[in-house]
Amino acid sequence: MYLVATPIGNLADITRRALQVLAGVDLILAEDTRTTLHLLDHYQVHRPLESLHQQNEQARAESLVRRLLQESLAMALVSDAGMPLISDPGFPLVAACIKAGIPVRVIPGPSAVLAALAASGLPATTFSFEGFLPPRQAARRARLQSLATATRTLVFFEAPHRILEALADVIAAMGEGRAVCVARELTKLHEVFYRGCAAEVLMRMQADPHAEKGEIVLLVGPAPEAAADEDLPRRLLTVLLGHLSRRDAVDAVAAATGFPRNRLYDLALSLKTESAD
Repeated sequence: MYLVATPIGNLADITRRALQVLAGVDLILAEDTRTTLHLLDHYQVHRPLESLHQQNEQARAESLVRRLLQESLAMALVSDAGMPLISDPGFPLVAACIKAGIPVRVIPGPSAVLAALAASGLPATTFSFEGFLPPRQAARRARLQSLATATRTLVFFEAPHRILEALADVIAAMGEGRAVCVARELTKLHEVFYRGCAAEVLMRMQADPHAEKGEIVLLVGPAPEAAADEDLPRRLLTVLLGHLSRRDAVDAVAAATGFPRNRLYDLALSLKTESAD
């Protein structure tokens, strides 16, 4: 089983090795056969093509493994763009192949996550890919709040029609001064990067009539050191406020951490406001 990375926008970004593998396998499994057929036709690769997407991958995994074993086939798995399994289908099949002892080989190539990170202007020494943010505001804000003190760069995929709302929620959860980058239409003709603090980037995108179009990667820079220092007191207050009065919770956390009491009161008030929202 070959996991083959495909272009994220520019068809010229496919590797020679990827084309050799795709031309040599017995079957290509594609997230959307129409998208993959466009790529294969461009490079005159003509191999059997079947769909493997989010709705059918669980049901098909075992039968595909049986075919691999019984017919001694070589298969390639591709997604519509980038590396399979990265917020794309394929995990049940890969897990089933590994369990059955079928070799799994990776053919690396384009990646929206790494392309956006490299050009973002944000620290890339440590980062985490967080997938798609929740579509509903309350869950999205809660997710961002849980990551507010992260000392690494955060990388998200986001739908174009939700990117302005997502940036507003970054501001609400992490502050308007948090460093962000929005990468849109990577490797395509109209590739653009919006870089700066969250408030500035939101204003620029609100003024851009094309901002809510195309494929989007949202990157959020590491928390300032002071915000990271608040992580433990915030987590302790979150737990204690469910059992104690605000005053008693603040007293307990101040005694345990030595954190300033006035700042703990501010944190307790903000947590109450978030809970009410």
